[in-house]
Amino acid sequence: MKGRAKIKVWGAMSAAMLCIGLLGNQVLAADCTTKIGVALPTSVDWGRPIAATTQFAVDLVNEAGGVSGCNIEVVLRDTQNDPKVGVDAARSLVDLEKVKLLLGAVSSGVSMPILTSVTVPSNVMQMSCCSSSTAFTKLSEEGKTKGLWFRTFATSEVQANAATILIKEQGFKNVAIFYKNDDWGQDMGRLVADNLKKLGVNVTTSIAINDGQASYQAEVAKGISGKPDAIYLALYPKEGISIVRNWISLGGTQEMVVANSLKSDEFRDKVGFKYLAAAIGTDTSSPRVDSATAFIDIYKERFDSEPNGPGLSNAFDATMIALLAMQAAGKDADGPAIAKEVSRVTDPQGTPITADTAGFKKAITILHDGGSVMYQGATGNVQFDKNGDVFAPAVAWVFTESGIKEERYVSLEEIKSFMDSIN
Repeated sequence: MKGRAKIKVWGAMSAAMLCIGLLGNQVLAADCTTKIGVALPTSVDWGRPIAATTQFAVDLVNEAGGVSGCNIEVVLRDTQNDPKVGVDAARSLVDLEKVKLLLGAVSSGVSMPILTSVTVPSNVMQMSCCSSSTAFTKLSEEGKTKGLWFRTFATSEVQANAATILIKEQGFKNVAIFYKNDDWGQDMGRLVADNLKKLGVNVTTSIAINDGQASYQAEVAKGISGKPDAIYLALYPKEGISIVRNWISLGGTQEMVVANSLKSDEFRDKVGFKYLAAAIGTDTSSPRVDSATAFIDIYKERFDSEPNGPGLSNAFDATMIALLAMQAAGKDADGPAIAKEVSRVTDPQGTPITADTAGFKKAITILHDGGSVMYQGATGNVQFDKNGDVFAPAVAWVFTESGIKEERYVSLEEIKSFMDSIN
């Protein structure tokens, strides 16, 4: 397709194969190119679709003529969902590739060190599709993000509240919590535990899970000793698989509530669906609006599948909004100038534009004439607060033998009402 961007790929062979597939017969439509940095975990199964969705958004922009007349070139590097690897990847994008915009990362534990040690010191704007820790909000309130941080994924409070709502609905009285020992996991574990205590639900134990242990049998044995009637898991697939396998082998309950990080074919397949039949998960959701439906349609046309993986709609919107801000800032704008224009392209009083090639073309004209636009995307009419945060509804989902099925929609109003009730 004419106008699609070239990709430089660094990292794991799986990421390289992904991007070879994305390149296809892409041909540059413009004589100039502008690089953007993308730091995502392409060596894990759920990270590759996020990278593909990011590239999809870039392709649509390039078909509209690019940004300031220049084709956008994605320079993609694999974070391996590891903080140290992520920082090294981001540093090379900023120092060697000289990008002024970085999209990423997945996981608050990776995004945070990139923000504090790479993008903020280098005055590079960073927008994440998939980082939810409330620590970013605090950092912004303290003035330490310099206005360079945005995320299209709602804070941990949304998922924590959704998880608590589900635990309450299921009638569980005693719950054990396992959480990843990083910024995101600590946030989720604390928020869910606090919510449950306010509801009078007994948290039998709350256990931090570290990377790379040979065995988690001691942690699991500690969890089982409290005799919970359910467990809550805020883990990634690697640790989640080990924990649940050990849990089941020691006779633990199969009643589970899990975070969106375990919304993974790898997790379901390696644990075994028969052990997860009673599990229910949470995820943030797009509002039930026309623009969200339109995204599903164009995604299916491109990939021949539903956008069911975690972070896909958020990644699409993060990319489109960031590139709209680049367009508004003008050619050769630096990170602070791009960040300043985010509010102009997500202006609730601006001209509505669709999240596709036609919408970007329309935005180019409006922005050139000094106007503002209201981006209407995969997650609705995205609005950032002063800290770069967004709010969103949620969904409850369950595993099936072949994938994931949405169980029910949890509206933003319901989540806010729940927050008010426990506070």
